[in-house]
Amino acid sequence: MADKYIGKSTAIASLKPNALWVLRDDTLEWLDSKQTEPTQAEIDAEVIRLQAEYDSQAYARSRALEYPPATDYLDGIVKGDQAQVDKYIADCQAVKDKYPKE
Repeated sequence: MADKYIGKSTAIASLKPNALWVLRDDTLEWLDSKQTEPTQAEIDAEVIRLQAEYDSQAYARSRALEYPPATDYLDGIVKGDQAQVDKYIADCQAVKDKYPKE
Protein backbone atom coordinates (compact mmCIF):
# COMPACT_ATOMS: atom_id res chain seq x y z
CA MET A 1 0.00 0.00 0.00
CA ALA A 2 1.28 3.43 -0.88
CA ASP A 3 2.21 5.81 1.91
CA LYS A 4 1.81 8.79 -0.40
CA TYR A 5 -0.90 9.56 -2.91
CA ILE A 6 0.15 11.10 -6.20
CA GLY A 7 -2.61 13.46 -7.30
CA LYS A 8 -3.75 15.21 -10.42
CA SER A 9 -1.81 18.41 -9.71
CA THR A 10 1.48 16.50 -9.38
CA ALA A 11 0.79 14.72 -12.65
CA ILE A 12 -0.01 17.96 -14.49
CA ALA A 13 3.15 19.61 -13.19
CA SER A 14 5.15 16.59 -14.32
CA LEU A 15 3.60 16.56 -17.78
CA LYS A 16 3.75 20.31 -18.39
CA PRO A 17 6.54 21.87 -16.33
CA ASN A 18 6.21 25.63 -15.85
CA ALA A 19 2.77 25.71 -17.46
CA LEU A 20 0.14 28.11 -16.12
CA TRP A 21 -3.00 26.42 -14.82
CA VAL A 22 -5.36 26.28 -11.86
CA LEU A 23 -7.02 23.22 -10.37
CA ARG A 24 -10.24 23.96 -8.48
CA ASP A 25 -11.67 20.90 -6.81
CA ASP A 26 -11.15 18.50 -9.71
CA THR A 27 -11.65 21.01 -12.53
CA LEU A 28 -8.62 22.07 -14.53
CA GLU A 29 -8.52 25.61 -15.89
CA TRP A 30 -5.75 25.89 -18.48
CA LEU A 31 -4.16 29.34 -18.58
CA ASP A 32 -1.03 28.61 -20.59
CA SER A 33 -0.82 29.81 -24.18
CA LYS A 34 2.54 28.16 -24.91
CA GLN A 35 1.84 24.60 -23.84
CA THR A 36 -1.16 22.52 -24.78
CA GLU A 37 -3.51 21.26 -22.11
CA PRO A 38 -2.96 17.58 -21.29
CA THR A 39 -5.87 15.23 -21.87
CA GLN A 40 -7.53 13.45 -18.97
CA ALA A 41 -6.10 10.18 -20.28
CA GLU A 42 -2.57 11.67 -20.23
CA ILE A 43 -3.10 12.94 -16.69
CA ASP A 44 -4.46 9.59 -15.50
CA ALA A 45 -1.54 7.72 -17.07
CA GLU A 46 0.95 10.10 -15.47
CA VAL A 47 -0.66 9.64 -12.05
CA ILE A 48 -0.25 5.87 -12.44
CA ARG A 49 3.34 6.20 -13.65
CA LEU A 50 4.38 8.58 -10.87
CA GLN A 51 2.66 6.49 -8.19
CA ALA A 52 4.40 3.33 -9.41
CA GLU A 53 7.75 5.15 -9.45
CA TYR A 54 7.20 6.42 -5.90
CA ASP A 55 6.02 3.05 -4.61
CA SER A 56 9.02 1.27 -6.15
CA GLN A 57 11.34 3.35 -3.98
CA ALA A 58 9.77 2.38 -0.62
CA TYR A 59 12.82 0.28 0.27
CA ALA A 60 15.15 3.25 -0.28
CA ARG A 61 13.08 5.54 1.95
CA SER A 62 13.00 2.87 4.68
CA ARG A 63 16.74 2.33 4.43
CA ALA A 64 17.49 6.04 4.66
CA LEU A 65 15.69 6.23 8.00
CA GLU A 66 17.72 3.40 9.52
CA TYR A 67 21.22 3.75 8.10
CA PRO A 68 23.81 4.72 10.69
CA PRO A 69 25.19 8.24 10.35
CA ALA A 70 27.99 8.54 7.80
CA THR A 71 30.01 10.40 10.42
CA ASP A 72 30.49 7.03 12.19
CA TYR A 73 32.28 5.75 9.10
CA LEU A 74 34.33 8.90 8.62
CA ASP A 75 35.31 8.95 12.28
CA GLY A 76 36.58 5.38 11.97
CA ILE A 77 38.59 6.28 8.86
CA VAL A 78 40.14 9.36 10.47
CA LYS A 79 41.04 7.42 13.62
CA GLY A 80 42.28 4.43 11.65
CA ASP A 81 39.82 2.27 13.60
CA GLN A 82 39.12 -0.65 11.27
CA ALA A 83 36.74 -2.23 13.78
CA GLN A 84 34.58 0.93 13.70
CA VAL A 85 34.64 0.98 9.90
CA ASP A 86 33.73 -2.71 9.76
CA LYS A 87 30.87 -2.16 12.22
CA TYR A 88 29.53 0.68 10.09
CA ILE A 89 29.62 -1.50 6.97
CA ALA A 90 27.94 -4.38 8.81
CA ASP A 91 25.24 -2.06 10.16
CA CYS A 92 24.56 -0.75 6.65
CA GLN A 93 24.39 -4.28 5.26
CA ALA A 94 21.90 -5.25 7.99
CA VAL A 95 19.65 -2.39 6.88
CA LYS A 96 19.99 -3.45 3.24
CA ASP A 97 19.08 -7.01 4.20
CA LYS A 98 16.06 -5.78 6.19
CA TYR A 99 14.78 -3.70 3.24
CA PRO A 100 15.83 -5.47 0.04
CA LYS A 101 15.18 -4.08 -3.41
CA GLU A 102 12.11 -5.67 -4.90
